[in-house]
Amino acid sequence: MNGTMKAIVKHQRGVGAELREVSIPSIGEEEVLIRVKATSICGTDVHIYNWDEWSASRVQPPYVFGHEFAGEVVEVGEKVNNFTIGDYVSAETHLVCGDCPQCLTGQYHICENTKIIGVDTQGCFAEYVALPAKNLWRNPEDMPTDIASVQEPMGNAVHTVLNGEVAGKSVAVIGCGPIGLMAVGVAKAAGASQVLAFDLNEYRLDLAKQMGASAVIHSGNVDPVKEAKALTNGHGVDVVCEMSGHPAAMDQGFKMITNGGRMSILSLPAKPVTLDVTNDIVFKGIHVQGITGRKMFETWQQVSRLLHSGQVDVKPMVTHHLKLEEFEYGFDLMNEGKCGKVVLHP
Repeated sequence: MNGTMKAIVKHQRGVGAELREVSIPSIGEEEVLIRVKATSICGTDVHIYNWDEWSASRVQPPYVFGHEFAGEVVEVGEKVNNFTIGDYVSAETHLVCGDCPQCLTGQYHICENTKIIGVDTQGCFAEYVALPAKNLWRNPEDMPTDIASVQEPMGNAVHTVLNGEVAGKSVAVIGCGPIGLMAVGVAKAAGASQVLAFDLNEYRLDLAKQMGASAVIHSGNVDPVKEAKALTNGHGVDVVCEMSGHPAAMDQGFKMITNGGRMSILSLPAKPVTLDVTNDIVFKGIHVQGITGRKMFETWQQVSRLLHSGQVDVKPMVTHHLKLEEFEYGFDLMNEGKCGKVVLHP
């Protein structure tokens, strides 16, 4: 397809982005072109927009960023035979090599050569995006586009929460950004006996309650470790999902976890974190897991089924719908913490 399109371009090695008219991407023989119907802002996009240390070391402007979306296939490469024009899709955003030891043993989510759409390649904050057909996920026809666009980050929440036993256990979610909010809903659906949500933002704590948290704790008003232990008969929490990336919050998570518990860390601290490894990890005998991406495509199946069954309702945390041209307002909302998920509509 020839012509131009509107796109949000990370235009410089510095703060901000620009709405520009750029060429519609061409596709290869194993790729498809998708008309984007909805694309949501992720915490990773905020890192890139704000130009922090991580983004400065990783991304190479100028390029179109963004990686969460839902849209319609409008063109297919000549070797693509499993998708056709008109298909309603989202996409797994990790581009994997298929040849490293991890890929060869089915652990695609930890491929040692992973590239990420909208981070290492052109992204979806645009009217069109080109992607390998093997990365597409076919959406149910009746799924709203805003819900379909948040399946990728919901996959992070599902992977974090369900990478171990949850039923009948107490779960703490530290950090109630959009993925943390979805983790609350997933933990509840998985049969957690308690879901404790921790944050410093009253707006997002209210959203956590709407997502099913049994208790919401403002970590600036009370001692979160004492509160967690008081709510678990003094024993501590069975499962901690660390979503904040804040060094103090992460340390608190290790201190509130019970002996033999599980700590699953999805967050990305900007700097090294100091922990009491002896007392909070070794002597407690806990399991510490780093979580990256989604299990391909096991996690996508879990996400789709949880949404289709209604066991997890993500509508409360999708708080804002904006035009693509209003992206700066969307990033302001994310930076101020005055939103759940912000969805842009090209």
